[in-house]
Amino acid sequence: MDAYSLKRTELAEFYFRRFRKEFRPAVLAWLATKPLTNPKAPLTPFVMPQYKLAAAQKAKQLDADAELYSANGQRDSLRSTNYVLGVVICSGALFFAGMSKVGGSLRQQEALLAIGWALLLGTVIWIATSPVSFSV
Repeated sequence: MDAYSLKRTELAEFYFRRFRKEFRPAVLAWLATKPLTNPKAPLTPFVMPQYKLAAAQKAKQLDADAELYSANGQRDSLRSTNYVLGVVICSGALFFAGMSKVGGSLRQQEALLAIGWALLLGTVIWIATSPVSFSV
């Protein structure tokens, strides 16, 4: 800005050649607003609509990719947790089946065995209908 305001074109061109390519269109558009004489001109070329950082676009894309990967990871984590819960419930079914042999009346033994079978069948159906993640 100093080189521009002092009309030192050689120095201004020197600086301009070293601008990032995203910055050049914004500076040209900003200079077209005559910032030295126009009080309504933007204070800086950084607020011009022509100023778009390539890195910002790349960052947005990477953020979107990260959100997708995070959602996939959460989904897969939930699925694995459900499978572990299924194993725990199956062990509960084995517990009730084992307890049915330990005494008590025949009616109690049948009730414990029925609870074990119900847990086992319910868990097998639940696991069989659960979605599977094949990504490793």
